[in-house]
Amino acid sequence: MLKDRIKSLAREYKEEVISNRRHLHANPELSFKEFKTAAFVEEKLKQIGITEIERKANTGWSALIKGKNPESKTIALRADMDALPIVEANDVPYKSTNPGVMHACGHDAHTASLLGAAKILNEVKDQFEGTIKLIFQPGEELVPGGASLMIKDKVLENPRPSSIIGQHVMPFIPAGKVGFRPGIYMASTDEIYITVKGKGGHGAMPETFIDPVLITSHMIVALQQIVSRVANPKIPSVLSFGRVEALGATNVIPNEVKIQGTFRTLDEAWRAKAHEKMVQIAKGIVEGMGGELDFEIRKGYPFLKNEPELTARSMDAAREYLGEENVLDLDIWMAAEDFAFYSQEIDGCFYRLGTRNEAKGIVSGVHTPTFDIEEDALEIGSGLMAWLAVSELSKG
Repeated sequence: MLKDRIKSLAREYKEEVISNRRHLHANPELSFKEFKTAAFVEEKLKQIGITEIERKANTGWSALIKGKNPESKTIALRADMDALPIVEANDVPYKSTNPGVMHACGHDAHTASLLGAAKILNEVKDQFEGTIKLIFQPGEELVPGGASLMIKDKVLENPRPSSIIGQHVMPFIPAGKVGFRPGIYMASTDEIYITVKGKGGHGAMPETFIDPVLITSHMIVALQQIVSRVANPKIPSVLSFGRVEALGATNVIPNEVKIQGTFRTLDEAWRAKAHEKMVQIAKGIVEGMGGELDFEIRKGYPFLKNEPELTARSMDAAREYLGEENVLDLDIWMAAEDFAFYSQEIDGCFYRLGTRNEAKGIVSGVHTPTFDIEEDALEIGSGLMAWLAVSELSKG
């Protein structure tokens, strides 16, 4: 059976996938600067024997693996390649050699897994009908998102996939298991940049200045009513401010305060309304207290939706490959992912690969200096991706 052949090849290529992941982990590159990573991916694809490779969005690739009757149907598989500006705290042989840059979100595992899946699929291409498009994407971590640039560069054309499948590591799921959620899964994300301007002065003489720190405090508290009083409680929303910069002193009130935050939700109409409401509330508070306001919203990724029928088929295929007990149902997650751009264009399925191993102390969350994965999960990472692709091709 083809499933057994894929499983066998996944076991056979496991150490190579781990080696590729460790190389990528030790040599991370920031968003849209993945030049060495792109060269590594190209080299590995050519070693596999894949020749139809096309550069996309400067540091990305698309590649084709053609089975029998290649024009009958096309399925896309996607991996992201960029790292984060984080100083790694792990003491491992494959620790980042690029100071201040770390694969703290598992994109090294995603790229290595897709390279492993590519090797498997190229090996069995005489056993399936259709074409598999491999997408190695830059810049997932940085607005406007590499997925949007790949789409602009026509990665979903010539041939156009009927659907796209992506996976992401999940440190809260034990290695050996995967998770799926049909329908809306992840939130949209917007970046908020605010400057509140006042008139600084000596902290002992408040009557002589317009205090932007006090104004900012009122504004931040007032803006929380966007979620607590304005939003439909059936539509999850998050408004968080992670940076407030007031460069004064104990007795010095600055002229301005800079604030950065994020807004996330699961409905595009409400998203647009919330943007307007935030500016309206902030403007009223700031100007009412004598200050001036600059309020910028950088619109980021849309919400991510998993096409229900595709996801149901993928879950069935995963159960067949891993067993019923190893396929989990996921809750909505208010984090964001630029895979959402693909899911807005064609049917998409974005699932989670369990990478947790408590016995080994591999429990840290993504975007932390101690994030790592249980590398045994990479056998599933490559094998399951290959199996999901050929299973979907077989649906006609």
